[in-house]
Amino acid sequence: MTRRMIVPVLFGVFGIAVLVGLGLWQLQRLAWKEAVLAEIDARISAVPVALPAAPDPVADRYLPVRATGTLLPQAVRVLSSVKQVGAGYRLIHVFETGGRRVMVDRGFLPLQADPGALPAGAVTVTGNLHWPQETDSFTPAPDLEKNIWFARDVEAMADVLGTEPVLIVARGIDPASPAILPQPVDSSGIPNDHLEYAITWFSLALVWLGMTALLVWRIRRKTV
Repeated sequence: MTRRMIVPVLFGVFGIAVLVGLGLWQLQRLAWKEAVLAEIDARISAVPVALPAAPDPVADRYLPVRATGTLLPQAVRVLSSVKQVGAGYRLIHVFETGGRRVMVDRGFLPLQADPGALPAGAVTVTGNLHWPQETDSFTPAPDLEKNIWFARDVEAMADVLGTEPVLIVARGIDPASPAILPQPVDSSGIPNDHLEYAITWFSLALVWLGMTALLVWRIRRKTV
């Protein structure tokens, strides 16, 4: 090895070490994220409990609950879509239970479908408490005149409907409404891109190795 090769080789080794280190870190993050998702899935599918007196958006997120009460006509429609079905709305109704007013996400209704009449009398809702984080600075404001929302904003919907800021995303409602497709909470919407990131860093390390080898080869050719 000549003196002219020392700096490129050291620079190459340093760069490869950094990129490989980032790839290994992403693999560690992948293992952590998979454990978190497994914990969430276990919590979602646990045995339902009664609706807490004062649900906490952090401690009670995904909590499985079961409640009996009455679905009221007051509702908001959240624009949504389902694969192989198309566009439609999530129907979120006021739900009176135990002297309280909360909200129930009944599920998805295709645009042209008729939801049918509300179930008469008491219904039993089984689902999960959820405070979805679907809004950002680009989310349009709801069209209150047409009752069309573009994201589930629990606080804002509760203000409009006059309920507690509590949303039960139904897994099932007894009796059911055949036209409405339940969209239960699951972990599929939680991003987990750490494997892709790891592959990217390892690929960059290979590219860096190739560029370093090419540079050393060219220097060697000039010095022979």
